[in-house]
Amino acid sequence: MSDGFDRAPEQTRPLRAPPISQDTVPQQNSESAMAKPQVVVAPVLMSKLSVNAPEFYPSGYSSNYTESYEDGCEDYPTLSEYVQDFLNHLTEQPGSFETEIEQFAETLNGWVTTDDALQELVELIYQQATSIPNFSYMGARLCNYLSHHLTISPQSGNFRQLLLKRCRTEYEVKDQAAKGDDVTRKRFHAFVLFLGELYLNLEIKGTNGQVTRADILQVGLRELLNALFSNPVDDNLICAVKLLKLTGSVLEDAWKEKGKTDMEEIIQRIENVVLDASCSRDVKQMLLKLVELRSSNWGRVHATSTYREATPENDPNYFMNEPTFYTSDGVPFTAADPDYQEKYQELLEREDFFPDYEENGTDLSGAGDPYLDDIDDEMDPEIEEAYEKFCLESERKRKQ
Repeated sequence: MSDGFDRAPEQTRPLRAPPISQDTVPQQNSESAMAKPQVVVAPVLMSKLSVNAPEFYPSGYSSNYTESYEDGCEDYPTLSEYVQDFLNHLTEQPGSFETEIEQFAETLNGWVTTDDALQELVELIYQQATSIPNFSYMGARLCNYLSHHLTISPQSGNFRQLLLKRCRTEYEVKDQAAKGDDVTRKRFHAFVLFLGELYLNLEIKGTNGQVTRADILQVGLRELLNALFSNPVDDNLICAVKLLKLTGSVLEDAWKEKGKTDMEEIIQRIENVVLDASCSRDVKQMLLKLVELRSSNWGRVHATSTYREATPENDPNYFMNEPTFYTSDGVPFTAADPDYQEKYQELLEREDFFPDYEENGTDLSGAGDPYLDDIDDEMDPEIEEAYEKFCLESERKRKQ
């Protein structure tokens, strides 16, 4: 293999026609040359490629994953290589989780038989979940499955206990990490979001079969938010917004069940940051949007039973908000009319409502709206300041 990467293979060199000399092309007069031009044929180079050559895979791609995985762990010399290969496979193909996780857990049960092996497994998953972008959710799902299907349970702790112990080592240095340099904060933010995913996905089954979330993670997330807001630089605040968008509704429901007002305190802290902190204008906008999201019950809509059961027969206002259409004769009709379907179909066949748009909304006219193109997305500073005050005042009135 080293020879193949150390020098360029011969077949990749550009083919050049040999120089035309007096010896290879006989001289002819101009008339004969124009009548019959000479054609120079380049010599054919024999390729050294073989049909039996090994298949090429890009660097870092595991070419033997599928075959080795189907055969178990025989082709892997160490547990670390087997687990890391599976984690990389899940990163590239997250849709394979459902079909392959059972086989993976069965293989681990035959391999992870010591405390050291279990510790190594926990560390590999933790590192993947906190170092690979967008793997925190998949890592949390993986942790939840293994916590219920790994058979080993040594005195040092089962899989879930060792995982939480590993998270605690990062949690204990949260204040220093939130004040650290860019690299330290970036690593800390990855840990925070992974812990949020763990809180949502890690199921704990009680003695009676009931499924609950880990209360220790709920407490931990509250303290992590305190650490982020205590050091209100932009990336810390962005991490806090991401965490609250991810877990805010679940956390608030859990705190309300216990009679706690933690979310009220967090919202108050966000308002103080918007008014006092020296963070960027974009981050302040993110915080205000989060306050609005919480004001709308985190975007959740609870339909009333009356609305769900409303029908044209039992609700006289059923068609109140329906639009009014007109036939070709100018006769108005709504969805309440008995022949609504026929009239509406006729209307669709008669009118072309979207002549310049495809089904996906793409403008086919070829030209944009000059008025809309000139509109600046950014708000005037005075309007923006008034908007911030309005959002905060709306939140205070809502709490009253």
